[in-house]
Amino acid sequence: MPWRVSPQDRKQGIPPDPYRIWLSEVMLQQTTVAAVKAYFEKFTALWPTVTDLARAKDADVMAAWAGLGYYARARNLLKCARVVADEYGGVFPNDRASLQALPGIGPYTSAAIAAIAFDLPETVLDGNVERVMARIHAVETPLPTAKPELMALAQALTPQNRAGDYAQAVMDLGATICTPKNPVCGLCPWREGCAGYASGIMVELPRKLPKKTKPTRRGIAYVLRNSAGEWLLETRPDSGLLGGMLGWPGSDWSEDPTPAPPADVDWQAAGMEVRHTFTHFHLILDVMVSRSDVDPIQGDLVPHHAFRPADLPTVMRKVYDVAKHRFEQN
Repeated sequence: MPWRVSPQDRKQGIPPDPYRIWLSEVMLQQTTVAAVKAYFEKFTALWPTVTDLARAKDADVMAAWAGLGYYARARNLLKCARVVADEYGGVFPNDRASLQALPGIGPYTSAAIAAIAFDLPETVLDGNVERVMARIHAVETPLPTAKPELMALAQALTPQNRAGDYAQAVMDLGATICTPKNPVCGLCPWREGCAGYASGIMVELPRKLPKKTKPTRRGIAYVLRNSAGEWLLETRPDSGLLGGMLGWPGSDWSEDPTPAPPADVDWQAAGMEVRHTFTHFHLILDVMVSRSDVDPIQGDLVPHHAFRPADLPTVMRKVYDVAKHRFEQN
């Protein structure tokens, strides 16, 4: 992984870069390694240091984040970078309490940075580590109820020395050997002391409480393009879903959305719905399109050469694909 510093590098005196550790940990929140790699490499190429990121334009960072999801992370990323640059001289603090006081850094992320970047004996408990702890100790209490118990068990194993290497090793153990469905117990270095393996219940652990059924909300997205080829777009408010991201004007998202056209023109249904799933609900968007030369009552007209669909979050990109197909038909 591009953000890792190996034990061999450490022996040669190559220290971990707290900026890269922090950036990767924020990106990895509720996101897979496979999805994060390309974004991490793009960010570090554009902004090699935390000070570079702090000086970046909000719109550029939000555009670079587009498609990675959980967009509050990108807003907090900028806030945190600016605090580190302005209040700490571009150097991350090296204690957990100060790290956790930074914007967007919670208990898990502060522990991960403290352990991996500064080798402090902090306990890192992600989903992989939870699974390892539940299995080796045969913890049958379901998640999320079991989190405090699993944290206590993980803390008891955290060493005082090489805590960063240990944290990454246990996370890797969960990611590559102690996997959710098909654990490779024959290769596990902890198999002999694993109570879950001894009881034959390792695959069943950790147990989880039943998930609640996600509700479905609806909404309307409006895509307007004028004769000059300009697109009507808006920057969403900082608060709420997709905050600060570029998108199409639209209605509220609810069981019974209220139409909110951004211009008094002839709107036509695109003929296809957009479906997208967020963490807590499913969304169905009706797409309305128009080719009109008007002054909109909301949003901004963006020239075609300045509009990049890749800057849109995933759900808005789906809307664009539907609208583009309709425009091409006409």
